[in-house]
Amino acid sequence: MASSPEEIRKHINTYWKVGAALCVFTCITLALGIWHPFDFGFPGVDTIDIVVGLLVATIKTSLVMLIFMHLNHERGLIYKTLLFTVAFAISLMGLSLFAKADPIKAHSDVTVKVDREGEKERIIGSANQPHSDSTKESSH
Repeated sequence: MASSPEEIRKHINTYWKVGAALCVFTCITLALGIWHPFDFGFPGVDTIDIVVGLLVATIKTSLVMLIFMHLNHERGLIYKTLLFTVAFAISLMGLSLFAKADPIKAHSDVTVKVDREGEKERIIGSANQPHSDSTKESSH
């Protein structure tokens, strides 16, 4: 913590500068979203637009974390925790992309009804096959 008046003024000036930078980056984000000269690639939302928007958001987030949350003075465990959090978020996004491109999706039109009393499964049918009433024992 700052103890002298000079150090306090220095911290206050830093906060004002970071606040001004956040305002500038917010204006850049707004311009990227609505102003056509900043529309990179094809008209409309494109991959490059998303990358540039995420880059600006990353800069803004870094400023808030480092200055306002005082993480620029932290060492060791906090950075490992932040790195793990980022890796976990990226892996969740990857899992979402894998789920969207799921090849099993083409076979998901099969309807199965389970008779709990007799422990039998009955396959009703699918869009590719005619309906059948075949039954089989469950492997419980």
